[in-house]
Amino acid sequence: MSVRTAEKPAAPSVPWTQRLKSVRLYAGVAIVLIWGLGPFYWMTVTAFRDPAYTFDSTPWPTHLTLENFRNAFDTSRGNNFGRALGNSVIIGSITTVIALVLGVLAAYALARLTFRGKYVVSGLILSASMFPVVVLATPLFQLFTNLGWIGKYQAMIIPNISFVLPMTVYILASFFAELPWELEEAARIDGATKLQAFRLVMLPLAAPAVFTTAILAFIAAVNEYLLARLLSSGSTEPVTVAVARFSGNNPLVEPYAAIMAAGVMVSIPLVIMVLLFQRRIISGLTAGGVKS
Repeated sequence: MSVRTAEKPAAPSVPWTQRLKSVRLYAGVAIVLIWGLGPFYWMTVTAFRDPAYTFDSTPWPTHLTLENFRNAFDTSRGNNFGRALGNSVIIGSITTVIALVLGVLAAYALARLTFRGKYVVSGLILSASMFPVVVLATPLFQLFTNLGWIGKYQAMIIPNISFVLPMTVYILASFFAELPWELEEAARIDGATKLQAFRLVMLPLAAPAVFTTAILAFIAAVNEYLLARLLSSGSTEPVTVAVARFSGNNPLVEPYAAIMAAGVMVSIPLVIMVLLFQRRIISGLTAGGVKS
């Protein structure tokens, strides 16, 4: 007597339309990755390549050396890259702190208070972020020249605050608007003042959004170039200006390899910071996007 084994059911076939969607999805992801990471990869390859082979088109690292990084910090050629890094940290940090303090208060007021002209104020704040920087270059240069601020930190910090603050208010206001009123009311019933309810209850809940805004504000302040080029001096210029002014052994030849090395040293800390805190950044950007 033969025993017939049970046959396994065949796996359901995937429709060709679903396969086509998957192919298009992965192809799109690959294109975005290549488009976004391609320049950074080539910058890194060139930074570790011998200066004599700067224009070598080999797509993988060859003729590896650390000479370009030494040249980037070499002050004998007039490059003050180390000092410029410190200036960028100072400018970015002060800009971020002031923009966060003002932005948190303004965003909370726009989200919680009802007053005449509220939406007009919101529209003005949003429109300020779209104002072209190049239009402000000449008036700011003339103003800071009259004040004697050219070449000082405040000449770059104050304009950066005006550029970063609208983004700060925009992100935080949408988050504060979705926080439950009941928490603040419960704190008030327990005897807390409005300021205490905001500081002890609402602000800790907004930590993901505040953290996200701080990172974005710092990156925006560090990446600013146009006004920094006009308003800074040798002792206060940030890294974006310092890299653009790099000089090499031959004044007629642009030191591309050293510039690439400087670009890698500036970019890698920001990339690492974003990768380490990507969960918090995403949660901060999406917080308040879905109503309960």
